[in-house]
Amino acid sequence: MRPNIIFIVADDLGYADLGCYGGRDAAFGPVSPVLDSLAANGLKFTQGYSNSPVCSPTRFALMTARYQYRLRGAAEEPINSRSRGSTTLGLPPGHPTLPSLLKAAGYRTALVGKWHLGYPPAFSPLRSGYDEFFGPMSGGVDYFTHCAFTGAHDLYEGETERHEAGYLTDLLSRRAVDFVNRASGSGDPFFLSLHYTAPHWPWETRDDEALARDVKDNLFHLHGGNIHTYRRMIHHMDEGIGWVMDALRAKGIADDTLVVFTSDNGGERFSDNWPLVGGKMDLTEGGIRVPWIAYWPAQIARGGVSGQHCMTMDWSATLLDAAGVAAHEAYPLDGVSLLPVLRDAKHRFARPLHWRMKHRGQRALRDGDWKYLRVDGIDYLFDVAADERERANHAAREPDRLAAMRSDWERWNDTMPAIPEDATVSLGYSAKDMPQR
Repeated sequence: MRPNIIFIVADDLGYADLGCYGGRDAAFGPVSPVLDSLAANGLKFTQGYSNSPVCSPTRFALMTARYQYRLRGAAEEPINSRSRGSTTLGLPPGHPTLPSLLKAAGYRTALVGKWHLGYPPAFSPLRSGYDEFFGPMSGGVDYFTHCAFTGAHDLYEGETERHEAGYLTDLLSRRAVDFVNRASGSGDPFFLSLHYTAPHWPWETRDDEALARDVKDNLFHLHGGNIHTYRRMIHHMDEGIGWVMDALRAKGIADDTLVVFTSDNGGERFSDNWPLVGGKMDLTEGGIRVPWIAYWPAQIARGGVSGQHCMTMDWSATLLDAAGVAAHEAYPLDGVSLLPVLRDAKHRFARPLHWRMKHRGQRALRDGDWKYLRVDGIDYLFDVAADERERANHAAREPDRLAAMRSDWERWNDTMPAIPEDATVSLGYSAKDMPQR
């Protein structure tokens, strides 16, 4: 029996923001009781990564199950509200995707939440395999006005603007419940991408509508926010995931639904990344190691913990494998299926992971216990298994290992298209605005 699939992605969530990853309770109590329960009754990964330390490139990898570097639109992070009208900065509609492959195999498909892979008319979720779409096209919007930092309204149903009052996290959760209720009666399996904008800035809880006055000033909110608001935002998302799980149980399909949860990259300024250092924009562990939780009672034993190395595109490959769907022969997957690990948490296999960023000349390779990292022209070598904070640089003490890993990275890089000269990180704010880490 083919499972229903729900792929939930948070935005800028830190490695230790959830209770099940060591996060502390907030003043109001546990921050993430629903996700903690999914981990306790499913499988938690401790060595899982995102394909990029920034949002849009990771989503290219999620959609294609391939390294994002293969596509021009994923070079760094060029896609924002200023990209409207571009015919190059987006996910090409002709490229096979996770939803398009599942759709061709008989799945009903929907994206509820953030797209961030280009703008109509050249690009949209409906042109890349989703039957339905409800959410913002851009990378970040205000939770109440649903406007991007340019001031343009950015909440869509399909390719048509949708004006609907409400706190965005709750709107997404309720729409996800609606899709589950409708799709569960169709007789066909379904694939739901539930991509929250939480806990991405602006720092607004359900009770903060008064903050949503000046959209441009508020969206990046560099002067505002605090850990209390941030944790409440995570809690709102967690509650919404609980609504979705309640809907699955009410329809009697929770056991046969594979639910995967993660973040698109490491945490931002209010995140808890302990014991990792760095965060969003960095190839240090805090920028790319993220929570990964899988829940599927029909196949996954309760309470499992896995140290298997994996990254975003591996999970896309896993979902295809679980559905019995093959890759397009012209677009072989870079992702590797984790299905054997889901069925046996003790199963492990070697999985080298590669990254690169034009920003600060960053590159990284995680292979076994070791990690090769270059930042600002300096090479580092870390024994991550012993030193998760990446403080003890073994580069001078182990020159042969460093040289071998550097050569491995360069051989991999030679298989990827070169980074375009005009590629740059363009997130809508300047580096001087960001707090120093």
